[in-house]
Amino acid sequence: MNNFIFQNTTKLIFGKGSIASLTTEVPLDSKVLLTFGGGSVQKNGVYNQVIEALKDHHTIEFWGIEPNPTIETLRAAIALAKQESCDFVLAVGGGSVVDGSKLIAAGALFDGDAWDLVRKPSLYKSALPMAAVITLPATGSEMNRGAVISNKATKEKFSFFSNYPVFSVLDPETTFSLPPYQVACGLADTFVHVIEQYLTTTGQSPLMDRWAEGILQTIIEVAPKIKENQHDYESMATFMLSATMGLNGFIALGVSQDWATHMIGHELTALNGITHGHSLTIVLPGTMWILRGEKGDKILQYGKRVWGIEHSDREVAIRMIIDRTEEFFRSLGLKTRLHENGVGQETIDEIKKRFTERNLHLGENRSVDAHVAGEILDAVK
Repeated sequence: MNNFIFQNTTKLIFGKGSIASLTTEVPLDSKVLLTFGGGSVQKNGVYNQVIEALKDHHTIEFWGIEPNPTIETLRAAIALAKQESCDFVLAVGGGSVVDGSKLIAAGALFDGDAWDLVRKPSLYKSALPMAAVITLPATGSEMNRGAVISNKATKEKFSFFSNYPVFSVLDPETTFSLPPYQVACGLADTFVHVIEQYLTTTGQSPLMDRWAEGILQTIIEVAPKIKENQHDYESMATFMLSATMGLNGFIALGVSQDWATHMIGHELTALNGITHGHSLTIVLPGTMWILRGEKGDKILQYGKRVWGIEHSDREVAIRMIIDRTEEFFRSLGLKTRLHENGVGQETIDEIKKRFTERNLHLGENRSVDAHVAGEILDAVK
């Protein structure tokens, strides 16, 4: 196990009726910028709960943070935060709203263009305190420092790191009215977050392996229950907490990580508009197959422990495990091949070009360069 220092300062407030806790959790003397997405929170009652809880607070509202939040939209929110001298940001929505709000909180204290904060991490110094009310489990952004920001003009998508949310409120009942496609993408996103921290090499940490495998098995177990009844509180609660635990740093303690699948997936989203969680289900089978030489032992461990798959022929076993993983994604209702999602050779060529221009070498062994990224995408055409 590698050396590590770990600290996660986010307070989780979980369960039915927990949105009411905003009354005491948000400082009464704060000027709060409330950030929202496209308006679904007005239909499912979340907006009214938030406003009721903050009725004695000074609040300013910003609407319209889109899926894969764009710098163009976030610039407007930052300008509003500065104009109104806001000193606290509360994100209400899914991971995209939370991600965008992290940049808003940082941009409110930054004199330059917020896109520079994304592209030049050394410029980041501080941010306004920020918290979240989660309505879509997926990204784990409610309990980590990360965000992913898009640039509509340049069709680019990059990671950004800020402070941890001060607290996050997770009420599983807020998920009951989500579109099934969003739920499917959230389940897939959670699954692949865990895979990125797990599917590297064996023997690094038995504890982290078992923890990661437990989350994977839980998602596999709960997914059909959710598909059958999205109003099943216990199943949605399990999903919601799994998404948080999958990317709050806990299962990454002392082990190597990959993230090549995510970085390639980000390009599919930026270039073709494929929902983030969906993009991962397309790329992961290709990553596993092309990198089976370096990941083979861990793939076999994953297949045996998570899927119960064993075979005397190593290559056959790996193929069976990858196929079973892809079958799981398809059981969620997601199309797992590029051609099924309208993605052609021109996109593969553009991604290879971008990898070359940025001199990218991704994965735990830094072996995923432009050529390997192309092979991964060719494997899932």
